[in-house]
Amino acid sequence: MPTVGVKRDELFELLGKKYTDEEFDQLCFDFGVELDEITSEKEQIEREQGKEKAVGASDVVEYKIDVPANRYDILCVEGFSRGLLVFLEKLKAPRYKVVEPSGKKHQMTVLPSTEQVRPYVVAAILRDITFTQDRYKSFIDLQDKLHQNLCRRRTLVAIGTHDLDSIKGPFVYDAKSPADIKFRPLNQDKEYTGQGIMELYSKDNHIKHFLPIIENKPVYPVIYDSNNIILSMPPIINGDHTKISVNTKSVIVECTGTDLHKTELTLDTVVCMFSQYCLKPFTVEPVEVIYPDGTKFNYPKLPYRFEEVNVERINKQVGINISAEDMARYLTKMCLQSEVLKDGKNLRVEIPPTRSDILHTCDIMEDVAIGYGFNNIIKTIPDTNCIANQFPLNKLTDLLRQEIAGAGFTEALTFALCSRDDIASKLGKKIEDTGAVHIANPKTLEFQVARTTLLPGVLKTVYNNQNMPLPLKLFEISDVVYQDPAKDVGARNERRLCAIHYNKSSGFEVIHGLLDRVMKLLEIPYDKKDGYYIKACDDSTYFPGRCADIMVRNESVGKLGTLHPDVITKFDLNQPCSALEINIEHFL
Repeated sequence: MPTVGVKRDELFELLGKKYTDEEFDQLCFDFGVELDEITSEKEQIEREQGKEKAVGASDVVEYKIDVPANRYDILCVEGFSRGLLVFLEKLKAPRYKVVEPSGKKHQMTVLPSTEQVRPYVVAAILRDITFTQDRYKSFIDLQDKLHQNLCRRRTLVAIGTHDLDSIKGPFVYDAKSPADIKFRPLNQDKEYTGQGIMELYSKDNHIKHFLPIIENKPVYPVIYDSNNIILSMPPIINGDHTKISVNTKSVIVECTGTDLHKTELTLDTVVCMFSQYCLKPFTVEPVEVIYPDGTKFNYPKLPYRFEEVNVERINKQVGINISAEDMARYLTKMCLQSEVLKDGKNLRVEIPPTRSDILHTCDIMEDVAIGYGFNNIIKTIPDTNCIANQFPLNKLTDLLRQEIAGAGFTEALTFALCSRDDIASKLGKKIEDTGAVHIANPKTLEFQVARTTLLPGVLKTVYNNQNMPLPLKLFEISDVVYQDPAKDVGARNERRLCAIHYNKSSGFEVIHGLLDRVMKLLEIPYDKKDGYYIKACDDSTYFPGRCADIMVRNESVGKLGTLHPDVITKFDLNQPCSALEINIEHFL
């Protein structure tokens, strides 16, 4: 969960009341958040760097508050205090409005080249805003938190804020070759090209993590005004010419991204939180964005929407019994303005642009529970018997684990993902014949597909434990995955048992003995008609003439044998090895 740091005295001033630490802790719990830590800048430095480093540091008390990851509206002191005041019924939830400018509306033109890198941009203006040092710091902190959270470290969205009085519209969102971009980045004293900026920040601990987002692209995104003054090169850095300060009076907020919905949501969050400092509080001036196909959109949209919910259903799901009027009041306390419909059985709930976390009726139910108070919900015993029982497959798996371990084998637990070579070429097979589920965008060569056999993982475990005394007797009982068009997800799991014996001799008799022990435990006799037997077969994974199908009631459920020398050497091993792999779901 994100942590919001707020100065205690500043917060109490906004709330209009002083609380003891215990009282504020309880208020946080009632509001659905958690007071995680009470600290100060001086205390933090002393703890992390020692008392000598803390000389001169501020000892102002600060609250560290854990908030839900989807509550973007309380990631700053402005939104948090506003939410608490509405919750305490000291303030009505504000109405956020888009107000047309008195003169010509600012425009942002999007050029076709942006499709290659970051195709979307939205923008809005906070007009006649008044900053203080604390407000300015909170403004920057909110952007950092949104970048880490909603914006997914700037991969989905990047936020840029600029002093509108230092530039002249209309604005252009373009994507240019790195060599054609030249401007002075934020807090730098000279100009750099696009490539120079990437080199400059490659050693910056804060910004270097964002460089891979665009560094391999043929063009870099850039926003500039009618005088060709560059505002920013998203998602890396803003221009120094347009940097804001406590003296800034008009701010243009632009968000670029690869996800239009998240881009709009980010813009709405920023302007809603800080529009309270505008001359006309909670008003935002729109910017017209013109896309390459000629379509025009005004941002921000600040959409309000409505949901109808049933009072009886919510009472039943939450475990309370309150009237429709009380339920509407509790939702209003959570910034969800609500009214009882004429039938008296349903509520009309207004979802403001700040509550993007409300996706479903169940989210409204949660806010009813918070408004009512979790501690006020009476604990009850369910009317139905809910006695849990283990799945038969998992129960069988657990029993087999104990018995195989008792037979002298050590259990391994390996990754469910592996490389294509692990399940194909290393085992003497073709990848197209395996029926493997492939990862669409694998991050490493080690995790390209879901495994179709447990054998590679166990052999890798042997390789990483070659310093252990021989013999190595390992087993694993886990799932493998196969493509299956008949399933709604296009794939199915299959629980398997794999065991190997690795020694100076293959030890086939040990593996065969383990098979007999497993079949005895499963009460399957050695019988060609109604029991199990082994039948010679050829398999490229195993040594010719030393492989057999495990037949149960004339159906193959697995294989055992001595591994082919080529397989052993491809896994960087040098001793003979016998293996057994069977499908244990067949025995249920």
